[in-house]
Amino acid sequence: MQEHLGIPACFSSGEKVSDDPSAITKSGQNVFMSVYRTKIADQCRLITVTWCKNLLLHGLSVSVEGSEGESQFTCKVELKPWYFWKKQGSKRFLVDGKPVDVFWDFKIAKFNGETEPSSDYYVAVVCDDEVVLLLGNLRKEAYRKTGCRPALIDPILVSRKEHIFGKRKFITRVKFHDKGSFHEISIECKNGTSSNRVDPEMEIRIDGHLVIHVKHLHWKFRGNESIHLNKARIEVYWDVHDWLFSPGLRHALFIFKPMLLTTSSSSSSGSTPLSSQTGSSSSTEGSGSPDFCLFLYAWKVE
Repeated sequence: MQEHLGIPACFSSGEKVSDDPSAITKSGQNVFMSVYRTKIADQCRLITVTWCKNLLLHGLSVSVEGSEGESQFTCKVELKPWYFWKKQGSKRFLVDGKPVDVFWDFKIAKFNGETEPSSDYYVAVVCDDEVVLLLGNLRKEAYRKTGCRPALIDPILVSRKEHIFGKRKFITRVKFHDKGSFHEISIECKNGTSSNRVDPEMEIRIDGHLVIHVKHLHWKFRGNESIHLNKARIEVYWDVHDWLFSPGLRHALFIFKPMLLTTSSSSSSGSTPLSSQTGSSSSTEGSGSPDFCLFLYAWKVE
C-alpha cells in the first residue's frame, strides 16, 4: 500500500515542487492537495489545488496537467500576512497554447488558523470564457469578477491528499461527495497495557462515532475494514508500520474509499447512521465506486 507522496514544498516564485519527504518534515508543513477532473483547453484534464502552510509561509498552488508526456502548468500564490497585501487578484498561464486564468479573493476569508479557508472566499479557474472549477462559497462574486459563465461539465473531485502532524491524535474534515456535508475523521493511537507490556491500540472515529477499533496494533499494523456512512459504504485501509517500527519522524497512511451501494438493506431503517462491519463486503452490496479517494498521511511527532 505504498503511495507516492507527491509533497510540494511551500513555495516562492519560481521554486520547484519537491517530491522529497524531507521538504515537509523539516518545516512541519501541513499540505492539502485536491485533484479534480474536468474539460479544459479542449481535453479532459486533472487540476490539482494545493494549500500548504508552515511557520514561515502560507501558499496556494493551482496546477493543470498538460498533454501526454508534458509537465504541468502551475499558478502559485503566496498568502502574505501583511496588511497592505492585496488579497485578491488573478494570474494567467498557457495550457497547450490556450490561456487559463486563475482568480482568487481572500479579502474576508476565514481561515480559523487552518491551512485552507473555511468560508468567505473563492478560487476560480477560467478557460474559453467558462469557469471550469470554482472553490469557496462566494460564487456570485466569482462569476461577477470573471465575467464568465459556468462550465457545462461539472468538475469531479478525484482524490484528496492530506499531510498532518500530531503526537497521538490526528483530526481532519472531509467531504466524501461534492454535494455532501463535511465529516470529521479522528484517528488516535493509544498505548494499552497487557501482561505488563505495552500493547498499542488504534481508534478511528467519524463524527464522534467509533467505527474502527484495532487492538494488538503490533500485529495488525496493516489492514482494512468496511464501514457504513449514511447510504454509502467506505473502505478504510491503514498502514502504521513506520509509526511502530521505524525511528525518527515517520508517517502512517490511511485511505478512505467510498463505494456506491446498489441496494438498501431492509434492516437499515432502524440502525444508526454509522455502523462498522469488519472484513470484506459481499459483491451484491455495491458495484462500481465514486471517483473520490482520500489519502491521509499522519506524521507522528514524538
